[in-house]
Amino acid sequence: MQHVLEAIEADASSEDFANLELPESYRAALVRADDTEMFAGKESWEKDPRESLRIEDVPLPEMAPDEVVIGVMASSINFNTVWTSIFEPLPTFGFLKRLGRESEWGARHDLPYHIVGSDASAVVLRTGSAVRNWKPGDRVVVHCNHVDDQDPSAHNDSMLASNQRIWGFETNFGGLADLAVVKANQLMPKPSHLSWEESAVNGLCASTSYRMLVSDNASRMKQGDNVLIWGATGGLGGYAVQLVLNGGGVPIGVVSSPDKAELLNSIGCEAVIDRKAEAYKFWSDEHTQDESEWRRFGKQIRGLIGEDPDIVFEHPGRQTMGASVFAAKRGGTVVTCAATSGFMIEYDNRHLWMKLKRIVSSHFANYQEAWDMNRLIDMGAIQPILSATYKLEESAEAAYQVHNNLHEGKLGVLCMAPEEGQGITDPEKRERIGEDKITAFARHAASIKA
Repeated sequence: MQHVLEAIEADASSEDFANLELPESYRAALVRADDTEMFAGKESWEKDPRESLRIEDVPLPEMAPDEVVIGVMASSINFNTVWTSIFEPLPTFGFLKRLGRESEWGARHDLPYHIVGSDASAVVLRTGSAVRNWKPGDRVVVHCNHVDDQDPSAHNDSMLASNQRIWGFETNFGGLADLAVVKANQLMPKPSHLSWEESAVNGLCASTSYRMLVSDNASRMKQGDNVLIWGATGGLGGYAVQLVLNGGGVPIGVVSSPDKAELLNSIGCEAVIDRKAEAYKFWSDEHTQDESEWRRFGKQIRGLIGEDPDIVFEHPGRQTMGASVFAAKRGGTVVTCAATSGFMIEYDNRHLWMKLKRIVSSHFANYQEAWDMNRLIDMGAIQPILSATYKLEESAEAAYQVHNNLHEGKLGVLCMAPEEGQGITDPEKRERIGEDKITAFARHAASIKA
């Protein structure tokens, strides 16, 4: 891979990139089908990604006409990487088998190993014969919506496509690797003022937050809206807080420590609830929720902002959904994606139907939504929430950190990039936006570690 890296560092011409000889194999973080039963009988919290996530050399797959081969400079850890590595809620090899039955090109994905990773900043190395808008040498970031544009169900909102998938989770050849194969309609321009690792952490989480809050497809936040944000310094919440502030709303951030509350204050979120300090216990036992705790929670929100939230940004799932439905204002919206604390949720439907609230589901983002969010990042209106960076061979440790909630923001992973801080092509724009803004999460994490 050294000659590829040298061409990237030299900012070689498109022709030079097109003429580079690509290696027959490359390093990748993966799980193996033979290991899917290794955690049998263990609780989720007992399952350790460090035991299942491997770094191995894999053969470079053939490229379809609508695809590109990219040299991955950096990637990041998402919860879907954790889920794949602990084989929950089910092994992802079933996804790969279904994709394998769809077409000749889909069959490439059905392998006894699964290369993970749903984010990337990269350089285009090869383009398929059907690719029009990209060329070798382009610096790009990758969004993870993998969709077949020949299916009519994909053409109103591609997230409603009957065969919509998340790249690196429901497909193979993901971004935690030196090389990757992606569809051309997953590419977006890399923000010129950000490093490889700062660019790599945004795609999945930032786009998901954008659809949940800004897009017409979910809650469509407006100026002045009060938005309650669970996990407000996490991978989704850190972008949600910025989108609310940027859009003229009022964020109420829920966090789990004074340090995280301090971080929110530093980026402009004044209303913060430390749920651990308040000792909220929404479930009195495994089967029973405590409505008095919901009421105490709602009272604290009103004490901070004087009103109930117009929107609740919900992603923990089982542990918080009852409180979220209760806390939303009359006629308000709970917008939900994922369910990191459990998928089987419960809430009191009387608080939903009698007060005309609504629950709106949201899942990642379509190409336009991802593009619009990337544009905001490139403008400097939204900042990356990178808190720490690992090397590719440390991917399992980074996944362990995310699985056990030992991090803030997003964790980046260097793939081909040899060190942090590289890939910035517009230092003047970076200076204009402000180093302190861009690196707020990383500086805060470093100060805590020190």
